[in-house]
Amino acid sequence: MRASFYKKLTGSRVRCDLCSHRCIINNIERGICRVRENQGGELTTLSYGKIAAMNVDPIEKKPLFHVIPGSLCYSIATVGCNFKCLFCQNAEISQIPADYNNGIIPGRPFTPEQVVEAAEQNGCKSIASTYTEPTIFFEFAYDVAKLASKKGIKNIFVTNGYMTRGPLERISPFLDAANVDLKAFDNSFYKNICKSEMKHVLKTLKLMKHLGIFIEISTLIIPGLNDNEKQLRDLAIFIAQELGTETPWHISRFHPAYKINNLSQTPLDTLIRARETGIKAGLKYVYTGNVSGEESEKTFCYNCGKILIDRCGLTINRYEIKNSRCPDCNALIHGIGL
Repeated sequence: MRASFYKKLTGSRVRCDLCSHRCIINNIERGICRVRENQGGELTTLSYGKIAAMNVDPIEKKPLFHVIPGSLCYSIATVGCNFKCLFCQNAEISQIPADYNNGIIPGRPFTPEQVVEAAEQNGCKSIASTYTEPTIFFEFAYDVAKLASKKGIKNIFVTNGYMTRGPLERISPFLDAANVDLKAFDNSFYKNICKSEMKHVLKTLKLMKHLGIFIEISTLIIPGLNDNEKQLRDLAIFIAQELGTETPWHISRFHPAYKINNLSQTPLDTLIRARETGIKAGLKYVYTGNVSGEESEKTFCYNCGKILIDRCGLTINRYEIKNSRCPDCNALIHGIGL
């Protein structure tokens, strides 16, 4: 299928403008994501409708704690990614085209209509493009989002935030929410560990906010790589000042994965200190992840301290929000479908 967002160059080359790598691709070659190929001066998407992962998840798994809490989310992904994170938690599908450079793009064939129908049949109130990177299967995600919106189903991206302005503006009328991985607040981390640049992610986040897309931020805390106290403080201040203090921040525990197997999992006290840093920066909702049973999984009223959503892992045990308000002090609790 012909790809969106590219420019023809001389000598049958093309420049892909879908993500901020803006790959210049020679004829019969592919971009960094390995799923977009120049075929005779036309950029082609090789992953359209080839679904590598499809599941019904609690929306809390994305993680999204402020978008229709307690509901089910239909999750889809194709193979491929435009990042090369050494700690990738889903490398078995995201890095297939890069690690097994045999030209094959695996996946079961699905149409956008079939995805939306499956979401309806499973009682899902949202569809998430997730697990790998939605940007690299943008055309399919866009077609799904348009159909889902007509059915009253919300659309979600779980993304690294490297999409360029044009695609984001195109999908924004149909994209309700996004969980964006802000992987560190250090460009050297992005360059060395993810093979990308932080400035493009920050730009995307600010544009999402401007376009009215509800944002939640995730940061996987990796011991010795992005757990510096100043870096975490600067990250929290960026969220508060540029995206708003109402933006939820999820601080998650790292487990050894992919090419980083020599580090231990994140100490719990590191996560708790990072959460305290976020609260000191003025953030209203700061959560810890991958540590089931902690108080910091719960949603508290930022005004009076009442427990509004009592969570344990992905399970909601008690829900107290009434019409997006705290029942005790009437403070507005931010999100979608609260």
